[in-house]
Amino acid sequence: MTLDCPLCQSTHVVDFEQDKRRRYFRCEPCSLVFADPASRLSPKEEEAVYQQHENEISDEGYRRFLGRLADPLLEKLGSAPLEGLDFGCGPGPALAAMLEEAGHKMVLYDPYFMPDHSVLGTTYDFVTCTEAIEHFYMPHKEWGQLLSLVKPGGWLAIMTKLVIDVDAFKHWHYKNDPTHVSFFSRETFCFLAGRDGLDVDFVGNDVILLRKKNE
Repeated sequence: MTLDCPLCQSTHVVDFEQDKRRRYFRCEPCSLVFADPASRLSPKEEEAVYQQHENEISDEGYRRFLGRLADPLLEKLGSAPLEGLDFGCGPGPALAAMLEEAGHKMVLYDPYFMPDHSVLGTTYDFVTCTEAIEHFYMPHKEWGQLLSLVKPGGWLAIMTKLVIDVDAFKHWHYKNDPTHVSFFSRETFCFLAGRDGLDVDFVGNDVILLRKKNE
């Protein structure tokens, strides 16, 4: 099978792992691990999975989970009121609520639950993308879109579980979600930071803060 990497579009792609559900590949230049495109769900099937999520704005447990990104991001942003976009906010945009409570103005976008494409026509001081990037079927396109939404000097804040190695991947629950198709690692984000002129800061095991350099 000949595949191009869906992130950097390299042709240097190798087999990585196969389980009972899917086959997975790894890109040698950017280290992205991705599921066989033939195993993707249809849009209706994908949305049906998302509808099962129960993430409420008032859920304290969910807020603590999102705090792993919100707290370090707020330290980076400082006290001045800024404008941010929550990309892939889902049906319960708790993170946006938390950031608004901290004094910032938030705009929402989600292809299924908040499909207002008009908000994608401007730039923001910061963009958040929590537990969404692993769903990207065409991450080269969506990554470029995310970067285009961030002002020079602004922040892109991502939360996603990271690939460690093939042994850990074999037993990784994260890959068992059929809507998870693109799996990033520290090496992947370092590749993107170097290619796209970003400063990268890894916070804990699953939060990545990237700053777009001033032009």
